[in-house]
Amino acid sequence: MENLKQLQERVAVSDGRASADLVIKNGRIVNVFSGEIMEGDVAIKNGYIAGIGHFPHAENVIDAAGEFIVPGFIDAHVHVESAMVTPAEFARVLLPNGVTTIITDPHEIANVAGEKGIEFMLDNAKGIPLDMFVMLPSSVPATEGEHNGETLHAEKLHPLYAHEKVIGLAEVMDFPSVAKGNSDILTKIIDAKKEGGRIDGHGAGLTSADLNNYLAVGIRTDHESTNAEEALDRLRAGMFVMLREGTVGRDLIATIPAVTPNNSHRFCFCTDDKLINDLITEGSINYNIQLAIEKGIEPINAIQMATINAANCHNLPYLGAVAAGYQADIVFLKDLQTVEITKVLKHGKVVVENGSRNEAAFERQSATKFVSPKINHHLTKKDLELPLKNPTCYVIGMKPNSLFTEKLIAEVTIQDGLFVPSTSQDLLKMAVVERHHDTGFVGVGIVRGFGLTEGAIATTVAHDSHNIVAVGVTDEAMEAAITHVTNTGGGIAVVDASGKVLHDLELPIAGLLSDKSFEEVEQDLVGLTSAFKQISHASGFDPFLTLSFLTLPVIPELKLTDQGLFDFATFQIIPNEVN
Repeated sequence: MENLKQLQERVAVSDGRASADLVIKNGRIVNVFSGEIMEGDVAIKNGYIAGIGHFPHAENVIDAAGEFIVPGFIDAHVHVESAMVTPAEFARVLLPNGVTTIITDPHEIANVAGEKGIEFMLDNAKGIPLDMFVMLPSSVPATEGEHNGETLHAEKLHPLYAHEKVIGLAEVMDFPSVAKGNSDILTKIIDAKKEGGRIDGHGAGLTSADLNNYLAVGIRTDHESTNAEEALDRLRAGMFVMLREGTVGRDLIATIPAVTPNNSHRFCFCTDDKLINDLITEGSINYNIQLAIEKGIEPINAIQMATINAANCHNLPYLGAVAAGYQADIVFLKDLQTVEITKVLKHGKVVVENGSRNEAAFERQSATKFVSPKINHHLTKKDLELPLKNPTCYVIGMKPNSLFTEKLIAEVTIQDGLFVPSTSQDLLKMAVVERHHDTGFVGVGIVRGFGLTEGAIATTVAHDSHNIVAVGVTDEAMEAAITHVTNTGGGIAVVDASGKVLHDLELPIAGLLSDKSFEEVEQDLVGLTSAFKQISHASGFDPFLTLSFLTLPVIPELKLTDQGLFDFATFQIIPNEVN
């Protein structure tokens, strides 16, 4: 928070009585309020913009040489944990992509470690040149149909609002509890309102009529639109609509037709869940902007969606614009059409120059080391068996590059009363092993879409309860993969038919995050992808994050938890056999 002296110094710069710390000259400024391109100097003092105009006195000058000056990009909804790196490493990836602010929901680590997980994320983000605002996880656990590591009731969440970076309540995923008027979820909503925070929705699969329950309790945002009509339903209901483009949830192309010049001020961008390798190769919110422009959105409208709209959505009044009184988070673009970034300023300091990080800006003291909860289960190969009497079974139909699945019905092979996977039919076994409390719960089901010809893959990243999830051709291979990620304290592993580990990625922080650099994590992900290709003929999607989402019961249609097959339509566990 600025003090009185800093405000006085900024005012003095604004009327020419004092020198600025930095003046940007010869830039074409994108005014996100009027939609115009303006000329003028940008004067910066104490990390904030003192004014736009003519400022001859400055300690430092940057000649923009005709480049476009736009506000720093804002990711309106993201889970840092999905990149499998710490917030400090996440910042090193995002800033070259022009992202200077994120609004994150740490419900992944909260589902494993509760308040301690949230506190670790906040602590790790201290001192990094990226604003990481936190929305407190509303649904820990996400549903009653699974076992997670911790439970966060309203009384546990409320003290965390004292942290300056906590700004609201994250995506309310348990829609049935809202519809039933559950006291705990409504208390969380009331607490957020009392603290002046926004409340995010999670309207996956909800109709326009269903949205009434969300709006009635004060939920005002949603990021789960998968087509233009759903986006318009949310817009008409009065919501801010976040258009998502992540690793699995690639919805922007299908939803962008909902945006018009008349309504674009109610749309913003998010990535939600994006792996580190996709952030490196594609980008972050800058990629969303590029896609939107390619699909016909005017460049200035797209930049507004990535900046001031996101700031307004989350009630961040000093972010999202290049204007007096706004934080000096600035991106230099060679061209509006291609969104080619040449320089990034965070709080008035150059953090990226010609695509290269100013590593000195990222130097910081080591954050508190996280003590990860132990992975705790007693799985045996027999636990992976799937007894069947009826060959007509429900099958989870994996949809590439979508969080949604299909509820399929197929005739499967039974031998000695047990399900036998079929590589020719692509009917594989999937298992979810409870890993937090050694309850012995193991959910087993059938999945189609991974195209495995041998072996198995397993991971401790399994949204949102983050038990161990595996898919494989044989019980032996699945057991080997599960055993490996257990012994390494969490991670991802690919094994062949003999159970040999072809490649792995260790995730010692809650079984979700690496303690290594993002460069090292990227290399391990490349190795995992190569290993997957050795045991599968499927392509065109990320198999590891896709598998992680097959355990998320709050997304339609059919998912698997440690308690069994979960049907979104009825919001309950159902048998594998079709009755």
